[in-house]
Amino acid sequence: MTDPWKPVRKQSLADAVFAQLRGRILRGELSPGETLPAERTLAEKLDVNRGAVREALKRLEQARLIAIRHGGSTTVLNFRETAGTNLLSALLIDEEGNLNTIVARSVIEMRSALAPSIARLCARRGQNVVSELDEILATMETSKSDLPALQQASLDFWGALVEASGNIAYQLAFNSLRESYSQFAHLLTGALAAEFEAFDDYQSLRHAIADGKEDRASDIASNIIQIGESAMTSVLDALEVLKPTS
Repeated sequence: MTDPWKPVRKQSLADAVFAQLRGRILRGELSPGETLPAERTLAEKLDVNRGAVREALKRLEQARLIAIRHGGSTTVLNFRETAGTNLLSALLIDEEGNLNTIVARSVIEMRSALAPSIARLCARRGQNVVSELDEILATMETSKSDLPALQQASLDFWGALVEASGNIAYQLAFNSLRESYSQFAHLLTGALAAEFEAFDDYQSLRHAIADGKEDRASDIASNIIQIGESAMTSVLDALEVLKPTS
């Protein structure tokens, strides 16, 4: 049987150890409840110093992928039960650079679920964001023939809404979604053109927020996001058809 532990040769040693262990945990090669080898043994297997192993284990613990018992063993946790949304980016792209379409669909569904609620809260609390939205809308108006610029302006628009909503949980979730989305956004620029170009809808959402109309803001936000969800789902369907079978 091939030894699954790969000696680390280049890049930051702690980063490489962290990446290898995290990858094995996320792929299920290290199962929940499994005990990791001792620091000294890991250092020998990975051909690194114990300091690199110790730092990597600390980061894994912070990511809630392992539990370190002081003076005792280090145990793999079930990340589906313990980890946070900051793990989405790591789950989206595998070590070969391939997109995990199942995780991508989860990101899209979360985006569609959050957007209406964010818009509703913004209409309730965030009328002071209107001037910022006007600046972003002006950028969108002058970037109609530049899809990448429209894509960025759309992200800025939603980012402004999230901040103005006053909901820190939504803000942190949005940060994770944005980081995750950035990894496959280039695949979706063309497909999402209709969403980015829905200028009248963005304008209507701005007015609903300015007028404090919560239900209308929620409905418009949902309509905008649904345009994109349909397009992104079609792209992922196509990628899954093209995916080689094992």
